[in-house]
This record gives sequence, C-alpha cells and structure tokens, in this order.
Amino acid sequence: MTLLFEPFQLRNIMLKNRLVMAPMCMYEADNDGIVKPFHIVHYASRAVGGTALILLEATAVVPEGRISEQDLGIWSDQHIPMLAELTTQMKQYGAVTGIQLAHAGRKATIQGDIFAPSAIAFSEAYQTPKALTLEQITGIVQSFKDGAQRAIKAGFDVLEIHAAHGYLINEFLSPLTNKRTDVYGGTAKNRYRLLSEVIDAIRSIWDGPLLVRVSAEEYVEGGLTPTDYVQFAQWMKEQDVDLIDVSTGAVVPATIDTFPLYQVPHAKALKASGLPVGAVGLITTGTEAESILQNNEADLILIGRELLRDPYFAYRAAKELGVTLEATAKTYRRGW
Repeated sequence: MTLLFEPFQLRNIMLKNRLVMAPMCMYEADNDGIVKPFHIVHYASRAVGGTALILLEATAVVPEGRISEQDLGIWSDQHIPMLAELTTQMKQYGAVTGIQLAHAGRKATIQGDIFAPSAIAFSEAYQTPKALTLEQITGIVQSFKDGAQRAIKAGFDVLEIHAAHGYLINEFLSPLTNKRTDVYGGTAKNRYRLLSEVIDAIRSIWDGPLLVRVSAEEYVEGGLTPTDYVQFAQWMKEQDVDLIDVSTGAVVPATIDTFPLYQVPHAKALKASGLPVGAVGLITTGTEAESILQNNEADLILIGRELLRDPYFAYRAAKELGVTLEATAKTYRRGW
C-alpha cells in the first residue's frame, strides 16, 4: 500500500495525504509585516498543487523578533485581515493551513536592539544581542500567546512553534547559546523552560493541532544531539504537543555535510519519544518520500525547496508512485 497519499489524522484535523509544505521565509513583505499579493499567489498555488498541509513561513510575534525587515508579522491585529484572506484562499483549494510562530532572537537582522538568552553574537557578521530580563521573557511568552490568538482569528488550522535553526527558543534550549545562571539556564529542564511556557500559553487558548520545529543536531562538540531532543520531545508529549517537525543545524556556525535525506535519521531517532514526527531535508522525489514512510522513519513528509521548484510536486510524486489524484481544477487532469 502506498502511504504517501493515505490520509493522516493530526489531532482533530484529517490531512488528505502525508505531504506538508515546510515553512520557508520568502522575504517579500514590507516593513509592516503584512501579507502581500505575492504571498497569496505563492501559498494558494501550492494548495492547488495538492499539498495537504501548508505551513506559513516564520511569522514574527514581535517586530524585534523578525529574521529580516521583509518578514511576515503577527504582532498586531492589523495583520489579521490579510492573513485571513490567505487562509481563505488556501482552504478554497483543499489545503489545511498552518502558521509558524517565531522569534529570531540573536539572528534578527533589523534596525535597533535584538535579544537573546545571553549576550553572545551568532557571528562577527551579526550584532551582539542584549540578554533578556525575566520580565522581558514573560513578555515574549505573552507575545507567542497573542500571536496564536491572532492566528486563530485568521482561520489557521494548525499552529507551529519555531524552536529550531538557532532562533530564540532554540537559543534557550542549547547550552552553546544559553549561558544564563537563573531558572532559564543551566540544566536541560531549565533551558526547556521557555519552550514549556510558550506551549502552555498557547494550549490555554488552542485545542487544535500544535507542532514544534526543532534542530535535533547542532553539528559541533558540546552541542545538542537527537538523544537530548528525545528527552525534550517526551516533555512536549506530556504538554500535549501533536508532532515534532525535525530539522537540524543553524544554532551556531558549523560545517554540515548535506545529501539527499540527510536529516531523516534525526526524525527517526525522535520517534523514540512516542510522538509523531515530520521529516525534512532534500527530499525530492515521491519514491524517497514513500521509502521514509514505509521504513517508519517519519509520519509526515515536509517538502521545502522542491516545492519552490515545483508547486505541483504532489501530482508528480503520485504519478511516480502509480497513484491517481483528483485534480483541484478539472482541466489540470489533462496534464497528468
């Protein structure tokens, strides 16, 4: 049986297949962070293309938490109307809609102060962040909750917390970037505290699917490994997280040997937590995606760059695997 095009139950949502569009920053917004026509076309076309779940790019919960000044935002109610238009368009073409709530931490490249658990720059090319006070940390937790509330109002079906790629929550998790001596630093449980508080804050207002993206390998000595993340994932399971979106790297500058499916073993390792996982990382064919599922290495397949190249990847993968998909637009059937 082909698994890639079998439905998948994600809490109270049924995905029509196991294909997910990974969150990828487009850097196409203006400084106000509001959705533009580009985003409507970009995301709706992937919905037309048959992808079951589309995760919106990292969307900043505070202005200083943007990766760049061209990022989407969700720090203001002014963002809700166009985000709602975006979800309407994606749903019209059969996709489940998700959003990645994010704070860039020390990797923010914006004008003004940036913030992190500790005052350590990512590299010489980045400015040195200010270490967050306890009061500011409380404010950030509230900002994630407020962002989640706006996402709910905008009609998103799935929420994802960005705790990967060296951004703020990841910076708290990693001993390489978190040198605090208070309740948010030191032990693994303390370093997990910010993510724990963000999960609880969102869960207090949201009973739908909640995902967390992590970087399960830091690729440097003394950095976190999948073993560490199995423990984190077990704590997330206790907090009612539904799936771990497993990526790697970008916490600190590192040399990473990339090749097809190179991140899949990390997803497989985190299945030991008992939580479903999503695999990502240079997955470019239907055969590759199907093999991951058949080998029980992951539960969902997240496609990134291949969906930039081909919005209709789902149809190509289905044809490769001998599966017939119902086209979103009838005339498209002639093309497959």
